[in-house]
Amino acid sequence: MRRSLIIATAAVALLAIGSKGAAQPGSRHARIGMLCSALCTGGNYPAFFDELRKLGWAEGSTLTVDRRPAEGRYEVLPDLAAHLVRSRPDLIVAISPPVARAAKNATSQVPIVFLYVADPVGVGLVESLARPGGNVTGVATFVPGAFLSKTLQVVRDLLPTARRVSALINPTNEVAMRLFAIEAPAAGSQLGFQIDPIEVRTAGEVPAGVQAAKEAGAEVLVVMGDPMFHLPPTRVPALASAAGLPAIYLPRVLVQAGGLMSYSPDFDEIATRGANYVDRVLRGTPPAALPVEQPAKYQLVINLGTAKALGLTVPPTLLARADEVIE
Repeated sequence: MRRSLIIATAAVALLAIGSKGAAQPGSRHARIGMLCSALCTGGNYPAFFDELRKLGWAEGSTLTVDRRPAEGRYEVLPDLAAHLVRSRPDLIVAISPPVARAAKNATSQVPIVFLYVADPVGVGLVESLARPGGNVTGVATFVPGAFLSKTLQVVRDLLPTARRVSALINPTNEVAMRLFAIEAPAAGSQLGFQIDPIEVRTAGEVPAGVQAAKEAGAEVLVVMGDPMFHLPPTRVPALASAAGLPAIYLPRVLVQAGGLMSYSPDFDEIATRGANYVDRVLRGTPPAALPVEQPAKYQLVINLGTAKALGLTVPPTLLARADEVIE
């Protein structure tokens, strides 16, 4: 009788422990570092932290977040990454390609989950999408192939007779330069565009870059993705409008700020998927075992007010394709 009682008591205790663990999946406290090319707040970060909370990681209770924003100064990234590694976080979240590279250069031991990185194989962050290897994995925005062609197809649908395109690009952004070099010649030939790169290295050169596009005879401006062009979100749209240039951007926030159009992956979805990667790594899955994920959904956003100000009529077929239309 006494032996049976002991066994029954032990079984109940084990069930209670198991139940407690299932009810509190994020009950242990974790500490992550966030390394960001611009700011580590705003934008799509709420979607990231909302998903982490659903997975049991709530900042202030089960999670501590050490934010290290570079504020657009890429030259400080190596120092920020080194300081972050020395603080011994459980994991580093790296936002954008140069940030992910700085984090990878700073450590081969601390797990790294990247977000908003195009072509992670081409820039040497992972060995392959299916088998990333090492301590780095994450969610890519896209890989070179046909993204620029799809962007320019939107332009062609809006401006069927346009021929001259200027692409505003940061030459120090290796991902943007690689994407442009791989895709621009084929896209231009396929859609009948002459595509001229306008290189802008610093935020102070942006107004001159937009003006150079106008003086070169551009009929439309393609703004290649780079934090320098995205902050503040009103700057490039205001410059393009003042120059009378229709422009297409990567993040939708620039269209909300007065830009004409954006075509991009669903950045909130990327943030959500990235939170799931963080959760799995914190629970013990090594980054090398997590294939790099690519987005399945892309979004087209159109600002009709800006189109009207530029004297443009958006075709009904293009409006029907839009995921969001801003009146």
